[in-house]
Formats: sequence, C-alpha cells, structure tokens
Amino acid sequence: MDEERLIDLEIRIARQDDLLDELNRTVYKQQQKIDQLEKLCAELARRLKELASSAGQGMPANERPPHY
Repeated sequence: MDEERLIDLEIRIARQDDLLDELNRTVYKQQQKIDQLEKLCAELARRLKELASSAGQGMPANERPPHY
C-alpha cells in the first residue's frame, strides 16, 4: 500500500514538473512577443511624431493637396 502511494506521488510530481516546464516556455514566448510589440509600438509612435512634425512644416493636415 505504501509503495503504491509513493509511486502515485512520484507520478504526480513528474506531471507537475512537465506542466511547470510547459508553463515556463509559454511565459517566455509571451514575453518575447510583448517585447516585440513594445518595440513596434515605439517605432510607430516615432513615425507618427515624424509625420506630425513634417505635416506642420508643409501643408496643414486638413487642407487638400493641390492636385485635387
């Protein structure tokens, strides 16, 4: 009886170890994606600032270009 219980506990621990490893891999992949998206957002914000500043130098944003 005690040996069965010990084997059951060992199996449960092994499964929990596998689950923990899988969760760690998932969290790692999610963090990589978050980092990638943060870089993308920063780049988009930089480009928007550039566009806003360049629009201010030329034609007003609401004015139609001359080819209309």
